[in-house]
Amino acid sequence: MDLAEVAAVGGFFALRTGTPDRGAHVPLARIYAGETAPLTFRVDKVAARLAAPERRVAASVAHLGLAARLWSLALGPAALYGAFPDLPPGGLRWDADLTSPHDLWLTAPPRPLPATAERVREVVQYGHLAPLADAFRRDGRISRALLRGNAGSALAGSARELHAWGRANGRPEVGERALALAAELFRYPDLRATGALDGASFRRRSCCLYYRCPSGGLCGDCVFERPPVRSVRRSSAQPVSE
Repeated sequence: MDLAEVAAVGGFFALRTGTPDRGAHVPLARIYAGETAPLTFRVDKVAARLAAPERRVAASVAHLGLAARLWSLALGPAALYGAFPDLPPGGLRWDADLTSPHDLWLTAPPRPLPATAERVREVVQYGHLAPLADAFRRDGRISRALLRGNAGSALAGSARELHAWGRANGRPEVGERALALAAELFRYPDLRATGALDGASFRRRSCCLYYRCPSGGLCGDCVFERPPVRSVRRSSAQPVSE
């Protein structure tokens, strides 16, 4: 399992190992256990960058990015080698101020696991995404359905990137394995409920709220055909939440 080759797919697939050489990385296990400061910092940073009109919009965008990173760390090596590194929350360190590939470091030597849907689900969804959703909900008001939708969208996006990389690099089998593994994962009811995966195409059943940002728009897999028209309060002429 060559992590350098996996990183060549793109920054979201990169996993640094050893002791972080920059930043202030903390084990994700601490975030999941209730250490909210790094997560709050990340949401605030995204909110400022996007000029998000509501905190939950920034929280959704921040969550979607981290979910995509976590799925990609497993799906990339799984598609390339049929194995992926164990990603224990206590050994996977995150810096909320950095982006890929420097944001996540695995401090222990990578331990390969068989790339079955069940094992990927155990490591990524149960080991990370479930407690991560709880952490985001502790930070602020955001619905579980939206976070589940983000998880499904992130998984489909990771598989789509691998499919495109495989075709562009004469490795179509890599993309096919990624899509096959994603399709298996989407057979589980909680992921199946987030949207419809058809080959490399995905249409989610919820919205990540990015369209609410001043420079935002609809994502390629959005449930909406066009941005919703928001209601206006007569007294303040301010948009209200859906």
